[in-house]
Amino acid sequence: MSAEPTTPLSPPIVIAHRGASGERPEHTLAAYDLAIREGADVIEPDLVPTKDGHLVARHENEISGTTDVASHPEFADRRTTKTIDGQSETGWFTEDFTLAELKTLRARERLPQLRSTAYDGQFEIPTLEEIIALAKQRTKDTGRTISIYPETKHPTYFAGIGKGTDAPLIAALTKAGWTTADAPVFIQSFEVKNLQHLKTMTGIRLIQLVAAEGGPADGAAPDYARMMTPEGLKRVATYAWGIGPDKAMLWSGDTPTSLVADAHRAGLRVHPWTYRAENYFVRPAFRRGSDPKTHGDVAGEIRAALGQGIDGFFTDFPQIGVDTRNAVVRPR
Repeated sequence: MSAEPTTPLSPPIVIAHRGASGERPEHTLAAYDLAIREGADVIEPDLVPTKDGHLVARHENEISGTTDVASHPEFADRRTTKTIDGQSETGWFTEDFTLAELKTLRARERLPQLRSTAYDGQFEIPTLEEIIALAKQRTKDTGRTISIYPETKHPTYFAGIGKGTDAPLIAALTKAGWTTADAPVFIQSFEVKNLQHLKTMTGIRLIQLVAAEGGPADGAAPDYARMMTPEGLKRVATYAWGIGPDKAMLWSGDTPTSLVADAHRAGLRVHPWTYRAENYFVRPAFRRGSDPKTHGDVAGEIRAALGQGIDGFFTDFPQIGVDTRNAVVRPR
């Protein structure tokens, strides 16, 4: 079902997905700072716990793909296999390392087949506190409010092993003075129950992430598709301020779906993910040639989504996102 374009409920924001992760190794202070310099409104850390209870920024708790841990002989015996959200994973996991140990590792490019590895080995794994400090400092430096958009990764799994992430996240945000809906923070999760729990702990805006397939790992709903029906969205609106859908959910072929309009009718903002420049990631209509590494017309893809009335979007390339948003929303 398609729908006419709707008006954004909030001015569209540019969310730097894991920082400027198309240009620097993701989830590093260098990636976040570059995103801010490129004009991003928001930086996005995925959060996982350490053995000694700190929250650090990694896309997953398994870190062999984003750090040089495999080249550290002192950690060879930490390699193991775990079942996380029903999937078997083999590698090295943040919850088996202290923060001090993780600080000896260095980040590397997660997608070396598509992106430069020139910055591998240069940057540490940052803590949540370091990211908060960066956002606050750069807010002072730039005169712009730099928000953060933390994602709680695998909250049910971590709670099950005694390393729940909700309480330490709220403690860090509270220490930063961020407790209400006007704080420069959005908290996101692909699960439902931890967002509902967070609703009782904080006034900070909550975002329900949804994928084009499957459902929440906590079993709170049969699948994401039913959560995104008009009735499902009304239920989401009882605890969340917005939704973060897979960008594919905005389209049926080349025709807009009714998702943005349906969400707005439920009072929910819409922040789709993730706009990446490479042909491998852009929708077919926006590709340039056949080389997966070549940059397609991601600006055109973003413009099409903005035309549906989205309230913001995640991108690995903040400069492209900012330039495109500004051209559409604030024509020169």
